[in-house]
Amino acid sequence: MITIDELKKKQTTKTRLIGLDLGSKRIGVAISDENQKIATPFKTLQNNGLKNLISDLSVIIDENKIGGIIIGNPLNMDGSFGKASQSVTDISKNISKSVNINVSLWDERLSTVGAFNLSSQLDINVSKREKKIDQNAAAFILQGALDFLNN
Repeated sequence: MITIDELKKKQTTKTRLIGLDLGSKRIGVAISDENQKIATPFKTLQNNGLKNLISDLSVIIDENKIGGIIIGNPLNMDGSFGKASQSVTDISKNISKSVNINVSLWDERLSTVGAFNLSSQLDINVSKREKKIDQNAAAFILQGALDFLNN
């Protein structure tokens, strides 16, 4: 696992990144364009354990020419690490050991709230919004990281 600053130095063009919003029940997945400018909601996976997640990620990585993974890190509002952040860090380290691409954490505070608010501004009905909230949160996380990487 590497820091977002290290990823910025290693970043290559013409490769896609994926963003993950790791939840206890569902995992939101977003994907960037190959120029790493725009994050798009991709899919929602059921959280059926680390082994299944790594298997699902391997397929997504192979099929979409993925060059890196950005994982949302749910820091506490004051920036400190809590139980959720520690859990995400542990899972991220395991993902990093299992895939052959860079994995980095990105501060995801308020990403789910942001994704929900954004979709409400777009006048998407509540049941559709809730159905796609995980992948929208992943896109929100990935877009934040892409904006950082491109500045």
